[in-house]
Amino acid sequence: MDSPVVVRNATVHTVTDRGTVDGDVLIEDGDIAAVGDVETPDGADVIDVDGATVTPGLIDAHSHAGMAEWGEPEDGDFNEGTDATTPHVNALDGFHPRDEELKYAFQNGVTTVSSRMGSANVIGGVICSMKTYGKVADEMLIAEDGMKAAMGENPKRFHGEEEGRQPSTRPGVAATLRQTLIDAEDYRDRKEQAEAEGEPFERDVGMENMLRVLEGDLPLRVHAHRADDIMTVFRIAEEFDLIDTLSIEHATEGHLIAEEFAKRDVPAVVGPSISAATKYELRNITFETPGMLHEAGVTVAIQTDAPVVPQHHLDVAVGLAVREGLPEEAALETVTRNPAEILGIADRVGTLEPGTDADLVVWDGPFHHFDTQSRHVFVDGKHVFDREADAVDPREAYEW
Repeated sequence: MDSPVVVRNATVHTVTDRGTVDGDVLIEDGDIAAVGDVETPDGADVIDVDGATVTPGLIDAHSHAGMAEWGEPEDGDFNEGTDATTPHVNALDGFHPRDEELKYAFQNGVTTVSSRMGSANVIGGVICSMKTYGKVADEMLIAEDGMKAAMGENPKRFHGEEEGRQPSTRPGVAATLRQTLIDAEDYRDRKEQAEAEGEPFERDVGMENMLRVLEGDLPLRVHAHRADDIMTVFRIAEEFDLIDTLSIEHATEGHLIAEEFAKRDVPAVVGPSISAATKYELRNITFETPGMLHEAGVTVAIQTDAPVVPQHHLDVAVGLAVREGLPEEAALETVTRNPAEILGIADRVGTLEPGTDADLVVWDGPFHHFDTQSRHVFVDGKHVFDREADAVDPREAYEW
């Protein structure tokens, strides 16, 4: 068992009802034990941070870190492109703990990512919330947090243009999603009838996962950029009574229909908002989207879609959103409590509530300012990064 740790003399942003507390953080047995006036246990390791900022570890609610293989995209395991619907695959089975992007992530304060399949397929597979520090994927797993789905150009291009099969149009994408949900309903009916009659039933991994979607156990997390695609997702989710567990990922034109998100209470995981150069449906991209959705009362998380934006630049994405109108007081929530609640893992991460995992970051300034760096990072109570102690001379870090 590790010794207790006290992070002393900190400005602690708890992201709870307590707000910001000047004092200490006590870590015991991998959890947050206390915040504020803390009695130092015998044998505790004490780190005096001299008033520095402490936050929960940052969370990226939409990432491919661990799946896309940093610097080796051809070796990535994030698109099972053999069919337009692959609900049978699970991100955990392709998550690589030694993906270098994960190291950069935790060293720069990103301690949890929702890692998932890509957007080539209409149904992509089971998504997993993962810690970014660890050696074994099963031990890094927090929870299976959703089912990946995708609208728009990506499934159209991959299956229609490249493979010559449905879907090749937006109506085809919507029809494919609808049919998969109908197939799941029919599968459920057949299974229930077989169980009632005591008859054998041949199970299907993908349909078993889709049953979890219908039951709300695996929320549908849908890649959608354009406003019309988002409205199509809302329409289908309402048809199948899935609106209460739905999240819209990217939400590039979400600001155009912010009131539609708000009246349905659907959260938006926004980003990456850096460039419209890669495809036509991004033409209305802007870092103003998070602020406008927040103003409309929408629960907003900010994502990198790593490696599209490198995972360790999640704080930079937040800083750009603040520059373009996201209130500074809401910034931290978009990468802590909000994504934790969206992903259904708020009992573990996203705040510094006593009893939650001791994932926390000591920063040398406001976390989203461009000149701020992480000084210390803890994951599950382990001191996994100390910038001063772990510093590497850049002349020695690169091959010549």
